[in-house]
Amino acid sequence: MQGTILILDGVSTNRIMLKVQLSAAWYHVVQTDRLEGIGALLRRVRPDLILCAMTLPDGTAMDVKRALLADESLAGIPMIAIAGQNDHTARLSALESGIEDVLSQPYDDVVLLARVRSLIRAHAGLEELRQQSGARDMGFAEDTAAFRGPARIADIALVTQTPGTGAIWRSRLKGHVAHRIDLHRMEDIQHLLRDREPDVIVLELSDGTTGLRLLADLRARGSTRNAAILAIPNPANAHLAADALDRGADDVMPGGFALRELVLRLETLLLRKARADRYRSTLNARLQAALTDPMTGLSNRRHALPELDRILHEATETGQPFAVMLADLDHFKGINDRFGHPAGDAVLIETARRLRSQMRPGDLLARIGGEEFLIVLPGLSQTQALGAASRLCSRINGEPFVVPGQLRPVPVTTSIGLVTVAPAAGAAQLSAGELIAHADRALYRAKDTGRNRVSLADAAAA
Repeated sequence: MQGTILILDGVSTNRIMLKVQLSAAWYHVVQTDRLEGIGALLRRVRPDLILCAMTLPDGTAMDVKRALLADESLAGIPMIAIAGQNDHTARLSALESGIEDVLSQPYDDVVLLARVRSLIRAHAGLEELRQQSGARDMGFAEDTAAFRGPARIADIALVTQTPGTGAIWRSRLKGHVAHRIDLHRMEDIQHLLRDREPDVIVLELSDGTTGLRLLADLRARGSTRNAAILAIPNPANAHLAADALDRGADDVMPGGFALRELVLRLETLLLRKARADRYRSTLNARLQAALTDPMTGLSNRRHALPELDRILHEATETGQPFAVMLADLDHFKGINDRFGHPAGDAVLIETARRLRSQMRPGDLLARIGGEEFLIVLPGLSQTQALGAASRLCSRINGEPFVVPGQLRPVPVTTSIGLVTVAPAAGAAQLSAGELIAHADRALYRAKDTGRNRVSLADAAAA
């Protein structure tokens, strides 16, 4: 099955006709005839889309939308309202409530199915983001009210094909939206692709090829793929709008430009994009947390080892040398025992800060153990690496550590085990694990010979 669709309609023949049509397209269809009990039904069925009659025996489509918005886990489910006639006022009321689209009977089957495909695809992507972000599971879920309005002024790009259209549309929109509106001609959109990603792209479709081709291109590019795209056929063309939905448009206006309707659709798209952006932000934060040491802010072992593998692979391909170091604070247990664990934590944080100050772009610095740090410096010869390691030691021991709660600074030193790699064509290369083992043995040798020094491992590769 491609998705689950909930049909709400008090007229049984309407439900039957829709079910036959949607079942033939391999959708799973669930039916009900009233608003009563809708919350429990939605939580049990978890539909991907709701098709709802504009009026129900005990409510309206707008009441259903309010029930969705009242529950964060259901708020992202899209809706299409089915109106018995082309009632312009009721259509605008439905769009204002957040309902994604309103179709009037008799509706075009091609447009209906294109809209169904588009909304289910969008919902699936949003739901996948929500689950991946784990916002609710991690306690990051926010009240649905946070999504009732964009938190900032948005960037809207008008991309038009016919001369003068963009200026007319922008002139009519100004005063009705508080967002920034930029104009772009379809044949000259370099700035759109190069500058910051707009929140919404309003795209004029004046023929059946140029606009659709650009739509597919915008959806594929990294700089615009997360922007919401609203396509407006000019002149009105329902089947061209359906094609745009299947090419990746998030919304369309088959009847052409209509100011009030465009304003409402823009706000709904901005709300949906704000929700998706929030999920992406939470997901990125979660991934970052999984790869970062929470105390020092450095990379952790989970991130560092694959990075070392990557650096090793690149060095093997390019023949560039690199250095691997293990730095371990001397007598760190004594610091904890004498001054307490908060003092030890402060020493680790300051150590990370001092080491980080010596890193170049492209260097790797990670905390991989209690007081042990992994440092990988690409592009350094053995002589350069010895000099870098010596500077790191001096950066730690050159100035005592000021520890909160202690009257006197705490002296701290570090020992470093160093291994350098100079890849040679045809020569067997050590793995990342073997390089760390070499550096670890060199580190122990530094400890055994007095600490506060650098020890160089035997050659890692010819």
